[in-house]
Amino acid sequence: MKAKYLLSILSVFFILCCNKSFSQTYGLGFYSHEVIQDQRTGLDLSPGKTLCFNSSFELSFDLTFMPGKEDYFGYILRFVNSNNGNIDLIYDKSPEIENHFKLIIGDKFSKITFNIPSDVLFRAWNTVKFKFDYEKQLLHLSYGKFSSVANLSLKKGDCFKILFGANEYKGFKTTDVPPMKIRNVKISEEGSLKYSWLLDDYEGVVATEQIDSKNASVVNPLWIKELHHEWQLLQNITVKGPASVAFDAKNEILNIIGIDSLYKYYVKSEKLGRVNYLSGSQNLLRGNQSLFDDKNDRLLNFYIDQKIVSTFDTVQKKWSKNFSTNTPITDFWQYNKFYSSVDSSLYFFGGYGHFFYKNQIQRFHFPTGTWETIQLTGDRFIPRYLAALGKTKDGAYILGGYGSSTGQQMLNPRNLYDLLYFDVKTKSMKKIYELNVEGEHFAFANSLVINKKADTYYALTFPKHKFKSHLQLIQGSFLKPEYKFVGSPIPYRFHDINSFADLFYCTVSKRFIAVTLFRDENDRTNIQIYSLYGPPIDTVVKQPVKANNNVYIIISIIILLAFIAAWFFYKRRKKSLAVAGIPINSTKESVPTVSAPPVSTESNSIVSETAKPIVVKKIVDEYKSSVFLFGDMQVFDKQGKEITKLFTPLIKELFLVILLYTIRWERGISSEKLKELLWFDKSEDSARNNRSVNIAKLKSILEKIDHCMVSKDTGYWKINCDFDSVYVDYQQYHEIVKDKKKLNKEKVSELAEIIKRGSFLPNTSYEWMDQFKAEVSNEIIDTYLHFAQSIAISDDPELLIELAGYIFYFDSINEEAMAIQCKALAHLGKHSQAKNAYENFCKEYKLLYGDDFDKSFNDVLIG
Repeated sequence: MKAKYLLSILSVFFILCCNKSFSQTYGLGFYSHEVIQDQRTGLDLSPGKTLCFNSSFELSFDLTFMPGKEDYFGYILRFVNSNNGNIDLIYDKSPEIENHFKLIIGDKFSKITFNIPSDVLFRAWNTVKFKFDYEKQLLHLSYGKFSSVANLSLKKGDCFKILFGANEYKGFKTTDVPPMKIRNVKISEEGSLKYSWLLDDYEGVVATEQIDSKNASVVNPLWIKELHHEWQLLQNITVKGPASVAFDAKNEILNIIGIDSLYKYYVKSEKLGRVNYLSGSQNLLRGNQSLFDDKNDRLLNFYIDQKIVSTFDTVQKKWSKNFSTNTPITDFWQYNKFYSSVDSSLYFFGGYGHFFYKNQIQRFHFPTGTWETIQLTGDRFIPRYLAALGKTKDGAYILGGYGSSTGQQMLNPRNLYDLLYFDVKTKSMKKIYELNVEGEHFAFANSLVINKKADTYYALTFPKHKFKSHLQLIQGSFLKPEYKFVGSPIPYRFHDINSFADLFYCTVSKRFIAVTLFRDENDRTNIQIYSLYGPPIDTVVKQPVKANNNVYIIISIIILLAFIAAWFFYKRRKKSLAVAGIPINSTKESVPTVSAPPVSTESNSIVSETAKPIVVKKIVDEYKSSVFLFGDMQVFDKQGKEITKLFTPLIKELFLVILLYTIRWERGISSEKLKELLWFDKSEDSARNNRSVNIAKLKSILEKIDHCMVSKDTGYWKINCDFDSVYVDYQQYHEIVKDKKKLNKEKVSELAEIIKRGSFLPNTSYEWMDQFKAEVSNEIIDTYLHFAQSIAISDDPELLIELAGYIFYFDSINEEAMAIQCKALAHLGKHSQAKNAYENFCKEYKLLYGDDFDKSFNDVLIG
C-alpha cells in the first residue's frame, strides 16, 4: 500500500514538474505597414549562422493574421540556401485574385498557390508545413486539406537561412511584412523533432529554442503574451470641458464627446479623427454621460438632472438639444445606464450627489419622449454609485458599487459586491449572489463586458479611497461567486467628481478597451485609452534562456531525491509521534507571517487558498520612503514598494497617533496619553505589555523606510524622520500652513498638489483624530483665504478663481470663496458665469440650511 502511495506521489511530481502546458495566448506578432520600415518585425531562426540538414526535413508553424490593418502584403517566410537560392512564401493582397498565398522559387512564381478563407485566417491558428524531400527532389507545401508540390534541387548537407518577416540578410533584405502572428515553429529531420521554437516568450529579443538551445533572434518583437497581460496606452488626449465617452462596438469606434468637437478613435487602425460641431458649443455639464445606441446607430448624450437626452446627427454634425448652464451641480454622479430595444428606452441606475446615494431606476422612453421613475419589484436595489453594468437582450446585470442601506453618506457607507439582474419586461430585480472580498475593498468602472457563451464577465475594479489609484481587470462567473485578477494594472487618478473609467470589448479585434477620464482644475478633461488583447492572462512567468537539457535532468533528480527524503522523514516522524502518543496536529507551531502586498494591488488580492498574487510592474519611483495621509493612508518603503497592508488596525492607529502628535506638537505623546487613547480598558501592566509588543512591531515596519524610527529619547514617544529623505504629506502641509506670512504662489500650488489626493484620512475614524481633521480643514480654508486676500482681483483673477475652487473642496458653501469667485469672473467679463456661480451657491445653501441666502448678487459683487 505504501509503495502504491509513493508511486502515486511520484507520478504527480513528474506530471507537475516535467510536463509542459502552454496557454493559447502566446506567439510572436509582427509589426507591419502601420509602422515605419525600421520598426517592423523579423525573426531569424539561426542568428549569425545557418541550419544544415543531411536528409529530408520538415518545417511547420502556426499562422494567423491580425485584423483591422490597412495593408497585408509581404513576406511571411524566406529560405535562403548556401548558393543564395531563395524560396519565399508571400501574401498578395490583390482583391482580384483568388489565391493570395504564393510560393516563389528564385525569381519565378511556382505553381503552388493557395488561399485561407478570411474568417479562418483572422480568427484561428492555421498550420503551414514545408517538407523538403531529398529522395524525390520535391518541396511539399501543405495547409489543412490543401497540399501541393514543386520540383527542387536538393543535396545532403544543404544549409539554410530561415527568416520570417523583415530581414537584412545579404541581398535578400525586405521590410514588406504582413501583420501576422506565428507560433510553434518546428523542424523535424527524418520524422524526429530537431528544433522547436514555441515563441511563448514574454519579452526581449531572444526566441527560446526548446530542444537544443538554438535560440532565435527577433527584431522589434510583438510578444503575444505581453499583449494579453500588459495594457498598452493607445492614445492620450486632452479636450476642453467635462467630456464623456461612448463606444460603437459594431464599428469599434470610441466616441469622445467634447464641448466643441466629437473625437473618434478608430481601434482597428489606431487613428484619431475629429468632427467639429456645426450646431455650436455643447453645454456639457459635470456629470454628463454618453452612450452609443447600436440598435439605432445613434450617439446620445444626457444629463439626468435636466431630463434631457440629446442625439448627434452625423450628417448635419449637430446635436438635437443643448443643456442649460443655469443648474446646480448634478445629483447623479457615476450612475449606470443602458439602452433597451425591448421597449425603446434608456434606463439609468443609482448615482450619488449631495451626501446621498441613490437607488432610483429612471427611464426615458424615446417614442413618447417622457421620463419616469420605475417602481421596482423583487429584490432590493441598495442605494449606490460606482457600480458596473452589463447589458443583455432582456435586461442588464449590475455588479457591486459603493453606497449605504439608507442612502445617507453619513450612515455606514460601504463597498457593495452583490450581483443583480434587472428584467426590463417585468421591471424586477433579482439578486444572483454576493462576492466575498476579504482583502482591501474596491469599487467598479462603469461597464461589465459579458461573455454569454462562457457565462463569464469582465470588470475593472479600483480602490476608491486612493487618489493615485489603479484599475485592475477581473474575470468573474455568473454561475458562482468567484473571480480572479487578469492583466496588469492601469494607473488611475480617482476623485469621484472629476474622474470616470469605463470598459469595452472589440469582438472583431478581440481587444479590451479601457478608458480613463480626469477633469483638472482648468476645466480640461484628460482622456487615456488603453488596449489589452483577449483572452487576458492572469500571471506571466518570464521564460529564461533555455539551458542544456542535462542541467534540467540533474535539477529534476535533485528535487526528486529531496522530495523522497522529505517523504520518508515525514513517515518516520509520524511513527515516532504516534509511539509517544502525541497527536500530529498538536505539533504545529503558530508562526506569524507578514508579507508585503504587491505595489498598488493590495486591494485586489483574493484571499483564498487557491488565489495567486498578481505580478505588478512599478508605475512610479517617487513614492520611495513616503507616507501619504491625504486621500487615505498609503506607506511606501525605500524601494518604492507599498507596505500599507503591514499595518494591522492597532499598529496603524499607534503609528498615526505618534506621527500626528510628533508633527503637530513636535514633542510627541506620553505613555499615559497613549494608554488613555488606545488601552484605556487595560490595567497599567497590561497596557505596558501591549504598548511594548506593538511598538516593537511598528519599529520593524519602519525599518523598511530609510531615516524613520520610533524613539523615546525625550520621555515622549516620537516618530523621528529625516524629512529631507522621507516624504510625509501631513508634515509638508503643516510646514505650509503654520506661517501664513510666508505664503507665496509656489507654496499655495504645493498645498493644492497635496489635497488633490483627497481629504485628510477620509476612511479612518478615531475619536482622538476628530480634532486633527477639523483643524486640517479649517487651516486649509484659512490659508487659501489669507492668500486670496493678499491679491488684488485685477492682478490675477484666474488664480483667485482657482483658490476659490480649492476652498469649495473643503467647504462647498463658503461665502467668502463664493464672493471671490464671482468678483474674479465678473472682472474677466464672464458675467453669466459669475451669476451662475452665485445661483448654484444659493441652491446649495438652501439645500443644507433650509433658508434663503440673504445677500443679492449685486451685494456680493460690491461687498
